[in-house]
Amino acid sequence: MTNDILMKWYKITPLDVLLFRDCKPFSPGEGSWAKGLFPPMPITVFQALRSLLPKTDSKDQRTQRDLRFLGPFLLDINHTLWLPTPKDLICLYPPGEDRKSATDNWSEIQRLQPLDRQCKTWKHLVFDEEQIDPLVLNKTWKGNINPPHPWIKAEALFDYLGGRKDSTNWRKDDFHKNPWDTQVLPHIHMQTDKRQVKDADGYFTEVAVRLEEEWCFIAALSGDEIPEGVVRLGGEGHRALVSPLQNLEPKQLQEESNKDYEKRQKFYATLLERLANPNSPQKLSTIAYLLTPGLALFDETRYSCYPKAWKQHLKGCATDKALLWGGVSTMRKDMEDKTTREEFALLPQRAFVPPGTVYVFDGEPPTNPQLLPEKDGRWWKTFQQLNYGKLLWGQGT
Repeated sequence: MTNDILMKWYKITPLDVLLFRDCKPFSPGEGSWAKGLFPPMPITVFQALRSLLPKTDSKDQRTQRDLRFLGPFLLDINHTLWLPTPKDLICLYPPGEDRKSATDNWSEIQRLQPLDRQCKTWKHLVFDEEQIDPLVLNKTWKGNINPPHPWIKAEALFDYLGGRKDSTNWRKDDFHKNPWDTQVLPHIHMQTDKRQVKDADGYFTEVAVRLEEEWCFIAALSGDEIPEGVVRLGGEGHRALVSPLQNLEPKQLQEESNKDYEKRQKFYATLLERLANPNSPQKLSTIAYLLTPGLALFDETRYSCYPKAWKQHLKGCATDKALLWGGVSTMRKDMEDKTTREEFALLPQRAFVPPGTVYVFDGEPPTNPQLLPEKDGRWWKTFQQLNYGKLLWGQGT
């Protein structure tokens, strides 16, 4: 039995708006606009949960708390678990249908496929030889195309990974839009003993997020069960209620027969266990789905959407822009005269691959269960313990 099986799941319900700063350096001043990163990175939620643990007095006690973490994910009012939608799915709209005004009126969903250079549609295009070929839609379509909503039911995701979803059996309710709204928060800093705003550093604006009613986060933490309590989550003054996840059932299901209720409970328990303990890649595994933010070091100082060692085995990758996070960089660069060094103080430390990224492999996939650089060290161990870059394996079409 692995440590992940011993994880306990918790609901994290926001009590106010939430604000998670991104990597951009920020200081109050004229025109200052602080944007955020949402959903939060795993380490932010982990630190919030850990704050409810009893305080330790010695280094030995702190060492014994070698905790593992997984999350956060989204849970709705019916306790349906929602995960990032695979980036290789594309909605096809009938000719004349506006994809913007009628997002759910698609006629079918296709999976992007590896580029076939023998196809006449693509044979005249030239791509960067340093990168792998893109995934494309291998079908002629006269209507509009657009990605589906950014969140997918966990049950539908596992059907997708198991090869049980094709273009004809996707449902509209398999997907959901972002269940939150943004809220602009202006701040004014007044002069001491005066009813005037400070001339310098007196005004700035933050962009916060408010989850829709009855939506919350879900995350898992190893070790002894932590008690219910309120934690600081994100910026100062932003709070959330943490409670053990005793029951993943909608209230109406509790009125069903005991047999149906127990069957449903077993399904949810199995689903959460599959997230914490995904199967290892098999010979039939041709795709990998990224469950949590990962790190792919392409060379010594450059991050990419996939590791350089994977290039020879990859047929394609569907991803989105990187998540830039981690404060300022300590990287330095030699100047031309070699006597001084220039410090890049405004660079983010790391560019994370966003969850939902899909990799298509040619032959056997790599054996590494996490998308992390093959390095040792304190930061690498932290990312491993917090399940950054967790991969779920599946079958292509």
